[in-house]
Formats: sequence, C-alpha cells, structure tokens
Amino acid sequence: MAAASKDVTGRLMERYGAETYAGSLGLDLSQNTPMPLFLWLVEANLFSARIGAEQALQAAKALKESGLTTAERMAEATWKERVLILNRNGYARFDEKTSTFLKDMADHCRKAYGGELRKLREAAGRDPTAERRLLKEFKGIGDVGADIFFREAQLAWDELYPFADARALEAGRKLGLGDDARQLAAHVDRAQFPALLTALVRADLDKALDDIASA
Repeated sequence: MAAASKDVTGRLMERYGAETYAGSLGLDLSQNTPMPLFLWLVEANLFSARIGAEQALQAAKALKESGLTTAERMAEATWKERVLILNRNGYARFDEKTSTFLKDMADHCRKAYGGELRKLREAAGRDPTAERRLLKEFKGIGDVGADIFFREAQLAWDELYPFADARALEAGRKLGLGDDARQLAAHVDRAQFPALLTALVRADLDKALDDIASA
C-alpha cells in the first residue's frame, strides 16, 4: 500500500509539477511578508467566484502586473480601473461585483490591520479558528476562500500545518492517499505539501484522477 501510494504521488507530481497557484503568481508565501500574503488573499477571493481556476489566475496576474499589489494600491485604484482589468481577463460576468469586493477588502485590511495580514494572525493569537473568523470578515471571503488562503499560507503560518481543503482531501481519498490532512502530508516533505494539494486540486479540475490512479 505504501509503495502504491508513493507511485500515485509520483505520477501526480510529475504531471502537475511542484508549483502552487501562489507560485504561478510569483509569490513566495514562505517568507511571510505583506505583499505576497495580501495578493494571495486577493487570489482566494477570485478563486471563490463561480469561474475557472485558470481565469482566476489570469485575473490575479493582471492585477499584480497593473501594480495593485498592496492594500493601499488596491484601494487607491478607481472602481473603473479594477473593473477594466478584471473584464479583460476572464471576469466579464463578475467584474463589477468583484471590483467592489476588492476595494472593500483593501479598505478593511488597511483599517483593521494597517494594510498587512500578519497583524490579523497576531490579532487571532495564531489560532486557526480565530484566523478563519477574521478572514471571513473580508468581503468575498467565505469558508471556501479561507480554505484556499490556508492551503498555501501554511508555508508561513506554522499553526495551520497540516491543512487540506475539502476538494484536495476528496481527491486524495479517491487516489488512496489518506482520509485526512495528516495522512496526506505524510507523502511529501512539509515544504512540498501545498504543491501536493495544488496538484490534487488541478487533477480534480482536469478530471484526471482516474487516469492517475490507474496509470
């Protein structure tokens, strides 16, 4: 069973690589610095919409390339500027609502945490339950958005590890890799765990789980 699980993990990582969604944006969350954490929360907001993951990633890249990389810059951009960026990058059906969410998120981040999410962590006493509650105070972030944020923020926020969101867990179960986050985490080094979760999510989105299991 252990050998079979190792083979499945190897095929999964070979197919999808070791890059996370945050990594695709050029964000290094392991450094626990303000800009990557804020942009990852923006991405969690975008991923929460009923839209394809690649479209959400494209929109996040466009926001980053447009310089909207901090709470201050996001808030200072006009509503129309954000709408145009989103509209041109896959968010035609959600651009106006999401533009408003992003402004509200940025304003709340500045007002409550001085523009930086490490202060949210400290306000929560580094307790994952309290961190989830505070994250959900951001417009557009519900449990799904908090799960997405946790999935990769655990690289920097030790108290979250090991965390696996529902989608990654279900994909892991289908591949016989375990029933909970701790069992999933046992298959890779700690630093690779978010990449494993990302690979599981991508395989599920691609409907590739059966192929990977039977290869």
